[in-house]
Amino acid sequence: MGREMKRLTLFALAITLIATGFAAKTPYQAVLQHSRIRGRTHGPNVCAMQKIQGTDKKYFTNCKQWYHRKICGKPTVVSYECCPGYEKVIGEKGCPAALPLVNIYKTLGVVGATTTKMYSERAKLQEEIEGPGSFTFFAPSNEAWAALSTEILDALVSNVNIELLNALHYHMINKRLTSDDLKHGASFPSMYQDFDVHIHHYSNGIVTVNCARLVKTDQHATNGIVHVVDRVITAITNNVNSLIDTDDDLDTLRTAVAAAGLTNLLENEGSYTIFAPTNEAFEKIPPETLTRILGDPVALKDLLNYHILKNLHCSESIVAGTPLETLQGTVLEVGCDGEEMTINGKAIVTQRDKLGTNGVIHYVNELLIPDSAKTLLELVEGSVVTTASKLFKDAGLTDHLIGSEAVTLLAPLNDAFKDKSLAMTPDLKKLLRNHILKEKFSSKSLYHGQELETLGGLKLRVFVFRNSLCIENACIAAHDKNGRYANMFIVDQIVAPPMGTVMDVLKADDRFSTLVGAIQRAGLTELLNKKGTYTFFAPTNAAFSAMPPADLNKLMNPKELANLLRYHIGEEFLVSGAVTSHTRMKPLTGDKLELGTRNSTVYVNRVPVVETDLMATNGVVHAVDVIIKPLHLLATHLDLQHFSCAAVYGRVRELSDFIKNILICVPKMNEGLTGLERHEGGSWVSN
Repeated sequence: MGREMKRLTLFALAITLIATGFAAKTPYQAVLQHSRIRGRTHGPNVCAMQKIQGTDKKYFTNCKQWYHRKICGKPTVVSYECCPGYEKVIGEKGCPAALPLVNIYKTLGVVGATTTKMYSERAKLQEEIEGPGSFTFFAPSNEAWAALSTEILDALVSNVNIELLNALHYHMINKRLTSDDLKHGASFPSMYQDFDVHIHHYSNGIVTVNCARLVKTDQHATNGIVHVVDRVITAITNNVNSLIDTDDDLDTLRTAVAAAGLTNLLENEGSYTIFAPTNEAFEKIPPETLTRILGDPVALKDLLNYHILKNLHCSESIVAGTPLETLQGTVLEVGCDGEEMTINGKAIVTQRDKLGTNGVIHYVNELLIPDSAKTLLELVEGSVVTTASKLFKDAGLTDHLIGSEAVTLLAPLNDAFKDKSLAMTPDLKKLLRNHILKEKFSSKSLYHGQELETLGGLKLRVFVFRNSLCIENACIAAHDKNGRYANMFIVDQIVAPPMGTVMDVLKADDRFSTLVGAIQRAGLTELLNKKGTYTFFAPTNAAFSAMPPADLNKLMNPKELANLLRYHIGEEFLVSGAVTSHTRMKPLTGDKLELGTRNSTVYVNRVPVVETDLMATNGVVHAVDVIIKPLHLLATHLDLQHFSCAAVYGRVRELSDFIKNILICVPKMNEGLTGLERHEGGSWVSN
């Protein structure tokens, strides 16, 4: 009965969240409603808030933040407070009473903006905000005033009748605007010389005015409405290009913008985010690289566009890592780590939220160089293929990696070189030349059966599988790296060009001497020499030696021998990189072969493949040390020698992990509903 009630409660919560999500008018209202739902067990009009530990920053909570209990990568504490517009009543649960409706001046005291209230009185604004009218007041919190520099604050309070009054009037709009009216990208004339204030209402529920976050919204008054903001805002009069022009810290950027022809873009209307590299950021780049990019209009434009986001993002809008599109066409991962704003995981933002009429500037102390502005060598050196990078340079191929040659590099992952000699020999040099294709290719343009010519003169084949795209045995393991002139494909293996037919491959390897004789006796030599696309799971000498004498005797019959060998030959071509957890292949004779991978090992009918991808012109050879039998025979006879202990252990472990996850997940699903909570002195704290 208890379990059923929990399920019904969980179901009801899900329906409520969906229903209120559809009913919500704005992203802010959506998170507010979610916070109400999380707080409703504490009484009416109670909202759950998440506070970042060690700070005073609080947020209404969304579903993701609620379960992760993190904002900007830092843990949060959940507290329960009265929702906007409500207050507690002694002796009653929750926040049943609406706040008293008074004028804006008194409302400032009610919402805790007492410093703004004090300055309003000193600037002779009190009479105006007590009197008739319909105003919106973006009131700085006490902490916002405290964060102002002494110099700025002294300038304001030393001339209260002009400077302070003007500053406060800039926080006011001569009409009532609720959070629903604060649309993303909207601007409203302030009561200070009609200078606009700029609103951004983000999809995560964050609302900002001139990049100041609204921390308490919709506090209604008899003559308007109050929204408390987390900083004092200033009038915006210049576009972002003017801001760059007048900052000595951005001299190099200013020169680069002019050279790339982007001045008009930054002067015209828009809503951009610019990660502006300081002079220091440019100085960190090797001189030869910087000279090359500054002298190449195409690379320079790509470089600068990579620093410009298509949409305006104030720092307060970022509460978790988010991929955001740049004018260059690719994305930057913009996130935060506590108080630090991050780009691609690095805390390189030194100054935030310098707002212009057409965008916002965040200063960065590192230059962000997109792949499209890099040489092939820079692509290789800046990626995970460090072993390949060293080998290409040791092989004397640097000229092909730094020039303007239109080529494509096949760069194997570091793991591909494990247990292989890295001594530079003529054969290794030749092999590495065959990892450079003569044209600049995109993986999206490759097709099955295509042939790609290398610098070494070979033609490599393209194989398209359901989940893999491979060039010979090497499957592409990551997205293309598209450089200024050349591209790079990161591949999972060293490319192994074909060394003759399947029969030639077997004859050249002493491990298959018994198999070669068997093929000849079974009359299959011609088959394995002719054109085709075979996959041969080739038994080694050890496989034949391990066969019971009775089974070996059966192979004296050429027909029996041919059937056994044909069961080891698949009708289609399949390299190891294309094998998934449940791959099936039809052999030339008999039931389908069942393939899978575990711990980087390929299995066929539970038999581990000891060496994969011996490439041939008419197929591929995979070596096995055990004769493969149909699965139904394994199940019938319990032929345990063909079972891998690792495979059995893996199955048991998978089942164990599955059960463990169920035991862990079920309580966590109910945690939000049934977790113990305590009431402490008028505020609520989650355990």
